[in-house]
Amino acid sequence: MAADQTLSAPLLDNVPHTVITVHENPPSQAQPPFDNHNQDSSFDEENPYGFLGAHGFEVPGPTTVDPFKNYTLGIDGLYEWVKIVVCLPIAALRLVLFGLCLTVGYVATVCALRGWEDKQNPMPKWRCRLMWVTRLCSRCILFSFGYHWIRRKGRPAPREIAPIVVSNHVSYIEPIFFFYELFPTIVASESHDSMPFVGTIIRAMQVIYVNRFSHSSRKHAVNEIKRKASCDQFPRLLLFPEGTTTNGRAIISFQLGAFIPGYPIQPVIVHYPHVHFDQSWGNISLAKLMFRMFTQFHNFMEVEYLPVVSALENVKENAVQLAQRTSHAIATALNVVQTSHSYGDLMLMTKASEFKQDKPSLYMVEMAWIESSFRLSTLEAVDLLDKFLSMNPDSSGHVTFHDFLRILRLKPCALSEKIFQFIDVQKTGKITFKQFLLGSAHILKQPLFRHFCELAFVRCNVEGTEYISEQELGDALALVMPNLDVDGIHGLFTLFDTDGDGRISKDDFVTCLRQNPLLIALVLPQLLRRELPAAEAQDGMHDG
Repeated sequence: MAADQTLSAPLLDNVPHTVITVHENPPSQAQPPFDNHNQDSSFDEENPYGFLGAHGFEVPGPTTVDPFKNYTLGIDGLYEWVKIVVCLPIAALRLVLFGLCLTVGYVATVCALRGWEDKQNPMPKWRCRLMWVTRLCSRCILFSFGYHWIRRKGRPAPREIAPIVVSNHVSYIEPIFFFYELFPTIVASESHDSMPFVGTIIRAMQVIYVNRFSHSSRKHAVNEIKRKASCDQFPRLLLFPEGTTTNGRAIISFQLGAFIPGYPIQPVIVHYPHVHFDQSWGNISLAKLMFRMFTQFHNFMEVEYLPVVSALENVKENAVQLAQRTSHAIATALNVVQTSHSYGDLMLMTKASEFKQDKPSLYMVEMAWIESSFRLSTLEAVDLLDKFLSMNPDSSGHVTFHDFLRILRLKPCALSEKIFQFIDVQKTGKITFKQFLLGSAHILKQPLFRHFCELAFVRCNVEGTEYISEQELGDALALVMPNLDVDGIHGLFTLFDTDGDGRISKDDFVTCLRQNPLLIALVLPQLLRRELPAAEAQDGMHDG
């Protein structure tokens, strides 16, 4: 998320002032920004955002890796159809076994939890022994899914050596396996608590709930990880640092929660060898994935416990570096690539699917890189995608100049063309979502963005009240868009009036520009230029 930064003093005072330029100064010495004599030079005739310091940006090429794609969505080949028909009676029996094991495990878990109120401390031993019933049921559930045997390599390190275990995440099968194998404490989304059966069972694992979009929730989760990892009476902790499931053909960026405490970590890799049926839970529904699992003769699963990764001795290593070493160890063991995708890319792809886009994967941007480079949050990226999709992109994910103007409620003019050209870095006459996102993020990232938003509000607010009227906004916009009619002014006024109360407050104004950072080009440069004649005249009087 782009940080809001303000200056300790405004760049323009409320009264005109004189700036004396001393020519003996070295050329490299910077002059105060936007003083009355160098104001014109702060504007790039071709770049409408030069006054912010945003002088163009680069757009990386599209990635060829789709870490969320399931490669056997359809049932292809005669063999698969025959196998499904033959396995239908077996699938029915497996479904019965699954339901029976789930019910027995649920009842055992309810009994183990009954009367236990002190959930801040480790679960008593007798309750843990009762949970063995549920653990055995979970192994039977794996059997019902076709995992009759599971190949293991290596062994779990003792809890006192490696209190935290991390694994790649391919399917819903891994949590079931680790529940049986390790009975760990897990970190899970708050939404899992309300899931039938599952919510009760994971509570018995003394789950740490986290809301990935809440800073306070993430901070609390990290503190709980530290607390439970430091006490040998708690089970070891299990985390899936990718934060979502992938197809196992890449390792996406790691969340840092498991690595911030700095404890030794044991990486584990899970692999599902297959020929006809990809078991990954990517862009496939849970019901379809379960059906395909039930109708296989056998599903293969391999688990390998890797050597423990500890913080380097005599070297100050932060959580990012520890996560990178662990991620590299897992990727190397799996022989797959590492990417900067994250759960945010899955959200973007899901949003594109909701808008019935032909190729939702076109809208993945490797959000982990975006967040680290531009401080733009996933939720802000999703909001920008929602706006981009309303521009009616074509099947290849491109938007035309006309549709771009329509959604931003602009009219064709020299400035709107420059705004579009700023985003269209490849000069094709069309823009992609990645260009739109990076261009918007590049503007938001500028240190003076917030300051100029507030300055623009002051300049538009001619009457000096707390609100901008529709007439004042129209007068300001007329400086840069002379052909803007009454309907156009009203459309932009409605856009800036974010709370819909019929007037534009300072909060409305700044919020709108944060949501539509490209629009800051409309309200600032010409307003600053408007001060030039009066300032120059006053300077002339002083010189005389």
